[in-house]
Amino acid sequence: MLRIIILLIGADPFRREWHKLPVIGTVLILIGIASVLGLAWWLLIVVSTLFGLICVIEGLVSLADLSVVRRKHRLVLLLSAGALIALGGLAMRAPVDNSWASTVFFGIGFLIDGMLRTASAHVIRFNGFKRSMLIGVGEILVSIQVFTGWPIEHLHVFPVCFGILLIAYGIMMCRLGLEFRELPEGVSVLSMPYFRRHNWYWYEKLPIHAAPAKRPFYPLMVHVWTPVGSTPNPQRRAIVDRYIAAVDRSGKVSTGHSSLELPPDLYISLYPGVESFSEQQFKGMLLAHKENDIPGRFLESYEAEVADWCEPNRQIWFRNYNEEALRTFWDIYRRDVVYNLSSRNCSTTVALALDVALEGIVGRTRPWYRFFILATDPNVWLLSLLRTRGNTMTWTPGLILDYARVLRRVSEFQRERWLVRMLHRVFG
Repeated sequence: MLRIIILLIGADPFRREWHKLPVIGTVLILIGIASVLGLAWWLLIVVSTLFGLICVIEGLVSLADLSVVRRKHRLVLLLSAGALIALGGLAMRAPVDNSWASTVFFGIGFLIDGMLRTASAHVIRFNGFKRSMLIGVGEILVSIQVFTGWPIEHLHVFPVCFGILLIAYGIMMCRLGLEFRELPEGVSVLSMPYFRRHNWYWYEKLPIHAAPAKRPFYPLMVHVWTPVGSTPNPQRRAIVDRYIAAVDRSGKVSTGHSSLELPPDLYISLYPGVESFSEQQFKGMLLAHKENDIPGRFLESYEAEVADWCEPNRQIWFRNYNEEALRTFWDIYRRDVVYNLSSRNCSTTVALALDVALEGIVGRTRPWYRFFILATDPNVWLLSLLRTRGNTMTWTPGLILDYARVLRRVSEFQRERWLVRMLHRVFG
């Protein structure tokens, strides 16, 4: 979650106030230790109740919007609203009833995340996969402890888990403060080690141009061809053909595609030099090793791609973005025409381009106020979950579609949140 918040606020506010981050981190670590030792029960109740209340209200506000959204979007809105209300109820209940609420809240969460981390690290073998696998195994062990109540009793599950999370966030805040101290003025947060440790990130320092050039306005567009939507006569496999790959009747595999367009002249679309893989070849290429690097190619334009293939299934438009930063990134990134199915594919390229284009877009004034607003937005927590899946597995067109949708809500519709409107009325 910290990565999302810092990325959207931008580097400069935190670089100027880097000394505050270690202080906040130290406070979080101390509170976390107190929570693990059972000395901060009152604080757990306050924080958990506040978070749960915000989630419930967000869910109720979403339900109120059912009458004004398109019919095809109502089911998704209804499910997300129901999930928010359920999550809020569990959060408010967890400190009071540790017999079942904490088990559901933490046990299932650790188990699912641990299984996904372990499975993806084993299959893809990205840079740092051993560390990710150890974290996944650790999460599975924690979930078993939560379900069994041994050696930590159910009564202490919530304060211990909450305390561990606070300690982890505190350590990250301290680390970030030291990295911001060393960050040169006007340089992107994506140049920081905190962001660069994932295998698909670019390693050159990217400047952030302060004054964008005056050009006609065009929306920034993410185009997505999902695997099942771009495969003729696919063999249906639930979830797999939405997020990973679809196989047609002849055995050919399609992973779908994603691209990013900024009219009239910028188009980011990375393809492998060889586009057709059998099912066996596909399984071998999932390993994110240098041995699986193959020549790639960048397509010239959206119109040429559609004429050669088909229209995308989905499109997401962004109105607010940093054009100059995106163009700087693209000038550097396209020098290397390498394709890797897991570590440098079309979707990892789009994900990184989105990060560059949207850095600092939420606003660089009043950073701590904006930090609070983003930290209390359930969409940011969902965005963090999607980003974790992309970082620990790999970015796919289906994952990029979900990520771009939520990212657009977070980056462009903060003013419509009930909490923001309420704070604006109270404090002006």
